[in-house]
Amino acid sequence: MKRREALVKLFEECGSGKPLAQLHSQTLKSGFSKDTFFATKLIALYSKHESVGYARKVFDETPERSVHMYNAALRSYCREKQWEETMFMFRKMLSERKPDNFTVSIALKACAGLRAIGDGRVVHGFVMRNEEIASDVFVGSALVEFYSKCGKMGEALKVFEGLSQPDVFLWTNMVTGYEQNGNAVEALEFLSQMVTFAQVKPERVTLVSAVSACAQISSFRLGSCVHGVAVRNGFDSDLCLLNSLINLYAKTGSIRTATRLFWKMPEKDVISWSSMIACYTHNGDVLEALNLFEEMIDRGVEPNSVAVTNALQACAGACNLDEGKKIHKLTTRKGFELEVAVATALIDMYMKCSAPQEAVDLFKRMPKKDVVSWIAMLSGYAQNGMAYKSMGIFRNMLLDGTQPDAVSVVKILAACSELGNLQQALCIHAYVIQTGFKDNIFVRASLIELYSKCGSIDNAVRLFEGMVYKDVVIWSAMIAGYGIHGQGGEALKVFDDMVKHSAVTPNDVTFTSVLSACSHSGLVVEGLGIFSMMLHQYQLKPRPEHYGILVDLLGRTGELDKAMEIVERMPKPAEPHVWGALLGACRIHNNVKLGEVVAKRLLELEPDDAGYYVLLSNIYAMDDKWENVSNLRTSIREKGLKKIFGQSLVEAGSEIHSFVAGDRFHPEFG
Repeated sequence: MKRREALVKLFEECGSGKPLAQLHSQTLKSGFSKDTFFATKLIALYSKHESVGYARKVFDETPERSVHMYNAALRSYCREKQWEETMFMFRKMLSERKPDNFTVSIALKACAGLRAIGDGRVVHGFVMRNEEIASDVFVGSALVEFYSKCGKMGEALKVFEGLSQPDVFLWTNMVTGYEQNGNAVEALEFLSQMVTFAQVKPERVTLVSAVSACAQISSFRLGSCVHGVAVRNGFDSDLCLLNSLINLYAKTGSIRTATRLFWKMPEKDVISWSSMIACYTHNGDVLEALNLFEEMIDRGVEPNSVAVTNALQACAGACNLDEGKKIHKLTTRKGFELEVAVATALIDMYMKCSAPQEAVDLFKRMPKKDVVSWIAMLSGYAQNGMAYKSMGIFRNMLLDGTQPDAVSVVKILAACSELGNLQQALCIHAYVIQTGFKDNIFVRASLIELYSKCGSIDNAVRLFEGMVYKDVVIWSAMIAGYGIHGQGGEALKVFDDMVKHSAVTPNDVTFTSVLSACSHSGLVVEGLGIFSMMLHQYQLKPRPEHYGILVDLLGRTGELDKAMEIVERMPKPAEPHVWGALLGACRIHNNVKLGEVVAKRLLELEPDDAGYYVLLSNIYAMDDKWENVSNLRTSIREKGLKKIFGQSLVEAGSEIHSFVAGDRFHPEFG
């Protein structure tokens, strides 16, 4: 008896794997090799400090196995997420011992891990035949988690409602289940019932799930309420919860709130920094994102692949190739350059920074590619004026066995629209129908745009009129299509039909489309009326592109002073494309004086764009100011600037070839 007590004490003091082998040896020497109590202890210790294999060996060598011993072995497999082995042992147990509530909870966790709805329902049936187990809240919690992970929230709710006194874990599993299944509103309603009616104090996991639910529906107001609940319950310093809140505020565009919260955090981990960098990047403040990434490095915080990916997206947004190359070197040193997400972000950055060759080189070195990687290459070629190469990438992607999703199909259609090839458009449309994407709203809108840009407005109209359900994206695409074809009157009719005879409210993209249509057709009065409607009737804040189109609209009709007045009254400094539209108008209407003023402002913003120098030179030439023309041409040569040449495309067989005037570099030339 004393020997047993001494051995029990030794087991209690065993806190690591080092003396475990000696302890096991001592158990055998003491004659307790078949003792289920010590076997259970050994299984638990081996699985925790050594391996599941050692634990299984002890299990197999013990002839009589108790329920506790089975539970220890099941728990060891479950901890390692070896779900199949867990279920195999559970079935083995059923032939020897009657499971208890702990056994059932472990088996349900394995069923959840496998998404084995049939096995889980069998376990649930066993639970219902045992009143004591059925009333156990831990079993109830495991059932709710199982049904949630299998996407069966209706059955999870039935289990929840069948328990008389659900505890905080049950409430949390319901909130988390709804959130993870995309039912954000139901998740928040459950939280409200939990706190208000049941008066159960939420725990950290409950609030993290609730914050994620708020992020799903982009609700700043509800997120702030959950934040308040967190503060009142003493979770205002919890790192995981604060990181979730930063992510919420980022997704709702609340940069100031996110920034205040970030700098008030008592401690920050790499997820905190990554979330804040993502907040700046996705809300357009890319320079601040890059500054924060640099500060993170300076403070000695080791960046992970997520932080690097967010920083690369900021480089892409800022067109900062130098910083992008520095981060590329960092990814190489850290060893995650060729991880799919990081490599894809690098490809996107190089393409958006007009360095396609670097993107191609990296793409070729990637050992594994997903659909996003292929689409980054495809879109990148289109962005760099090489849409003819995009179709080759699409073909190679399909040959590789990678199937596009709806987002990818939209990008493919956008690239195809840059080619303006109607035959190719018809082939891509057939592919869309064949693969089942024809009912996706965004794909339909892209098809309308594709046909419009390929010169077939009739096909675009047929598509539009054949749609029963039209949302704002579809209406906007059709308006833009008429605008591309210079049919401003038809675009205005569609806009009028949308406003007066549908339940759809125009957004800023719709107004961009209709204003552009007015500009292309010289409908100045109508365009000004539309701009006024956007401001006063729909109370939409004009974006830079709206001002740019308005300036272009006035410029086309010679109202240059009005256009200049609008530029100077813009709430933010005008971007280069706005000044460029005005400079183009100065050339059309031979206004040298204003052209010089506009060109000066434009070249301050983009001193390396040869096109603007050439445009000003042409204005001087029209006014016979040849000395100024000569000075400008000299300046272009000294700066080493080159004007981008227009390209022509020809389709030969299944290949599309690009060339410029006098091009002698084609491999088949001569």
